[in-house]
Amino acid sequence: MTSIDPFSARQNLIHSHAIGNHSADPLPRLLAQLVARAGDPTMIERATSRPWASALFEGRRHVIRLKMGGSDAAARRAQFADGLEEAEWTLPRHFVADICIDDQGKEADSLWIELSALTIRDW
Repeated sequence: MTSIDPFSARQNLIHSHAIGNHSADPLPRLLAQLVARAGDPTMIERATSRPWASALFEGRRHVIRLKMGGSDAAARRAQFADGLEEAEWTLPRHFVADICIDDQGKEADSLWIELSALTIRDW
């Protein structure tokens, strides 16, 4: 399982290297693109990644919770969700096969979105 420290600088999130004969986890690059899509201020509250496989494909299943702040958070959340399933993502040696919002809500000073994504290794 891969976890991301929500307090790391964004530029440090996208560094993920292959270890041994395993390919790099696409989660850091996906997170960077999701945060860019959500706009500022957005924080990664939680992100996990685990291996996934079918008879023909292998990849990773990701669960991500984003927290959006600011006075325009509601508008940004609606814009973030609009067309999310059809969005193009740039992930070396992987592609996003499925991405969807599982839940969303409001806290005292922010809004949050929980989403899941399936990335498949591109042979």
